[in-house]
Amino acid sequence: MTRWSALIATLLSLGVLIAIGLDYLFPDQPLLVLGVCLLCVVPLSVITIRAQMAPILSLYRALGGTVTSYRDGDFSFSLHWPQNDELSDLVEAHNQLGHVLREQRLNLVQRELLLDTMVQNTPVAMLLVGDGGAVVYANVSARHLLNEGRKLEGHHLQELLANATPALRDAMKRGGDGLFTTGENEEEEVFHLARRRFNLNGRRHELLLLRQLTLELRRQEVQTWKKVIRVISHELNNSLAPLTSLAHSGAELVRRGQTERLPQILATIEERTRHLEGFILGYARFAKLPAPRPEPVAWPGFLDKLAEQVAFRRSGDLPEEHALFDPAQMEQALLNLLKNAHESGSAANAVVLDVRKVQDAIRIEVQDRGPGMSDAVLTNALVPFYSTKRSGTGLGLALAREIAEAHGGRITLANRDGGGLTVTIILPVVPAAE
Repeated sequence: MTRWSALIATLLSLGVLIAIGLDYLFPDQPLLVLGVCLLCVVPLSVITIRAQMAPILSLYRALGGTVTSYRDGDFSFSLHWPQNDELSDLVEAHNQLGHVLREQRLNLVQRELLLDTMVQNTPVAMLLVGDGGAVVYANVSARHLLNEGRKLEGHHLQELLANATPALRDAMKRGGDGLFTTGENEEEEVFHLARRRFNLNGRRHELLLLRQLTLELRRQEVQTWKKVIRVISHELNNSLAPLTSLAHSGAELVRRGQTERLPQILATIEERTRHLEGFILGYARFAKLPAPRPEPVAWPGFLDKLAEQVAFRRSGDLPEEHALFDPAQMEQALLNLLKNAHESGSAANAVVLDVRKVQDAIRIEVQDRGPGMSDAVLTNALVPFYSTKRSGTGLGLALAREIAEAHGGRITLANRDGGGLTVTIILPVVPAAE
């Protein structure tokens, strides 16, 4: 502004001087003086202003060009303005913006490189599939799994599945997450398929994750078998040792002719064998749980039948519509939960069963007023063979969990305010027509 003010003042001063000089030479001709003044000052002003505006216009064009480059993702440009005025501050701010954008782009490129390196080297096979079914992205593991290491981008997913194992094709047809097994005997491999849908750039995409779980499952299988063997061995020893002793005592009493104690010994042997039989049957039932056979079930009749086997108090109103589940399996699951509630030390009238519909799910809650569970027990309570009871098998809650998950639901445990435990089975609402 100072330079432009000085320039305008100079031109005005020059025009005044020319006017004074011409007026001195031609005192009686003001129109001539004005005309000559304009002819001298106006062209000079235009030339001077254009000379001053040329670098400014050039700067504006440069600013427009760099903004266009920034919009296109090119942040390598910067500007120079030799003069120390207001425009120099604008140029400096523009250059700082470009520097910040360059730094952000560099950091973004480095993060993308790091992410791509991690994705490409992860053992989890990853495929990103577009809405039309074409593969948009695939890492190295996916290439080796589905196309012998060759590129997958651009191929249609159905074409790749046509050459894949039948187990993978079946898992894809089922939809959702799940496990599937390929190969047989020593070549058997277990995979976990995870599927997630999301919008990317306004288009629907699906991310497929295939993780090989064979080694993890085999290690877990070994640990589980060791635990099962320890539990069974402990229970068998606890039952067989007394049986051996009682059988020896009975034989000795018969040899002596003292048979009056034989009925008591035989009754004890029968009690221990029945306990052992129940123990083995519990494991067999857990290991051979059949697929559920859902059928429409009315809640009042179902709970009345359940109440004939174990005591509990109802809470709230029952859902009016029928539920769809396997009544035998659900009855077994609830019997286990209600018996656990009674064995917790809770008063019998404090064992409550509440059934209600919440949005698109059925919540079945079994509540007691026992001591509840510690955090460690809550974490492991649903694990098979885990039990805090002296004579427990650790199968009651695990069996209830298996039944709930077989029906597409889940089971949760939580301590109650004021003491006690709430075990909740959450089942999806399925129309009876299905």
